[in-house]
Amino acid sequence: MILLKLLKESWVFAYQGLVLNKLRSLLSLLGITIGIFAIISVLTLVDSLEKGIRDGVATLGDDVIFIQKWPWGGGPNYEWWKFFKRPQPLPSEVRLLEAYDLPVLGIAYTGEFRRKVEYGKATLQGVSVNAVSTGYDKVKNLSISSGRYFTDKEIRGGSPLAIVGYGIAENFFGDSELALLKEIKIAGLRVTIIGVLEKEGDGIFGNSADETVVVPVNFAKSLTNVRNVDAAIMVKAAAGISNDQLKDELEGTMRAIRRIKPKEESDFALNESSLINNQLDEFFGVVNMAGFLIGFLSIIVGGFSIANIMFVSVKERTNLIGIQKALGAKNYFILLQFLFEAAFLAVVGGLIGLFVIFLMTVTVSTFTDFELALSFKNILLGVGISATIGVLSGIVPAFFASRLDPVIAIRSN
Repeated sequence: MILLKLLKESWVFAYQGLVLNKLRSLLSLLGITIGIFAIISVLTLVDSLEKGIRDGVATLGDDVIFIQKWPWGGGPNYEWWKFFKRPQPLPSEVRLLEAYDLPVLGIAYTGEFRRKVEYGKATLQGVSVNAVSTGYDKVKNLSISSGRYFTDKEIRGGSPLAIVGYGIAENFFGDSELALLKEIKIAGLRVTIIGVLEKEGDGIFGNSADETVVVPVNFAKSLTNVRNVDAAIMVKAAAGISNDQLKDELEGTMRAIRRIKPKEESDFALNESSLINNQLDEFFGVVNMAGFLIGFLSIIVGGFSIANIMFVSVKERTNLIGIQKALGAKNYFILLQFLFEAAFLAVVGGLIGLFVIFLMTVTVSTFTDFELALSFKNILLGVGISATIGVLSGIVPAFFASRLDPVIAIRSN
């Protein structure tokens, strides 16, 4: 009952303070609003950015090993001049790997290069062309909205066929369904469309499968030299096989295929998505900390404004405090009353800041392809920070009010 009475009286006093002193209250709430907006907007932006990047990394598959020329990563010890001399993975090495009894669900080649794509008078320059082998659709979990994937015979025979991204189909034909069995030109060579990929949307860095053309690797040899493309051999682990176990198997097998002597260094890299995720953990840990500190400095200003309005409130209600204490109100009652009021004012300011952030996320998500979302975790964090700042800001004026002598307080003007 005492707690409910405290809440009621604190709410009434806080509401009266807001109504009767609009300008002062507005300035005080503005400090908290700006502070919460600064800290939560930064965290929301970072969380959304992180989600977008991690979702992109997740499409690589956490059980897939990539045999490549370049190791993922970087830093001051990245020996790029050594990696530059390494050969690119070749389609022929896929067949050699398949000859070994490896604990895998699938092995596939993928090589990317860029070419001009045409349909009638419409032309797209620098389109990403992906040369793939049999099994790529299973290792990559390729999502085809209409049509089909290549057969093994079509890939080995180098048939002039293609699977196009949703964006290319929309650009050329207006409707992705109309793209099937149409002929386009890639670098001047006629190609028949047999499939359209599901719409993916823009990636976090603007890259998207929507603007990709997938062709059989043996047909791609008529478009480019496969030794010069950005290539990888994707190997998907069998059920119950860890990535470390698979990497051990692939290390020995690839060294045997390339006839690397025991004392020689491997001329290939074995990459996996966990390498990127580990780097992302470190990067976003630093970014989150920096964003929190920047926002915290902003909210400190709001805390001082709340403390100021509470000192003024104590001054204006000194006579009332004296009457309450004369009627038997304990010191803790007066203390909690002002603390609740300070927390209430701060939470109101914080909620306004969160509402502004919500409007920002809706606007950005509606008018851009970047998915910006205010998470429930950040909402709770914003309210919690607001209430904490309110209590910390109000503790000194509340303590001062609770220690007032009732006789002196009643006689004050």
